[in-house]
Amino acid sequence: MFFTIIRKVLGTVILAGDFVSRPRPMKREAHAQRQVDQQVQDLALYQFKACPFCVKTRRATRRLNLPLELRDAKADAQHREALLEGGGAIKVPCLRIQTEQGSEWMYESSEIIAYLDSRFGEKAAA
Repeated sequence: MFFTIIRKVLGTVILAGDFVSRPRPMKREAHAQRQVDQQVQDLALYQFKACPFCVKTRRATRRLNLPLELRDAKADAQHREALLEGGGAIKVPCLRIQTEQGSEWMYESSEIIAYLDSRFGEKAAA
């Protein structure tokens, strides 16, 4: 019971901190943003709302102006099951990348952010 209370309090603090310090989205020309919007349709981020690593990853998606589909693997049993079946573990954050060959599952917030930066960041746009 004690740890549940601590976890809820810390989760609220993490979410509040994220809310007040959100990064500004990257600016792109309308045509370029439409292309990005289309490309991210093949991506889905499995996450827990108050997980600090998930918050870190969501902040990066906001900074990169990526309208990714967020799938809450804690509150939604179907997303949780899909994460377990497809990725092999209930571990978040996890980015599902749908390709012609099938789904790829990427764990670790730093790897996900590096992938998104390389694909959608300013260097990729140049």
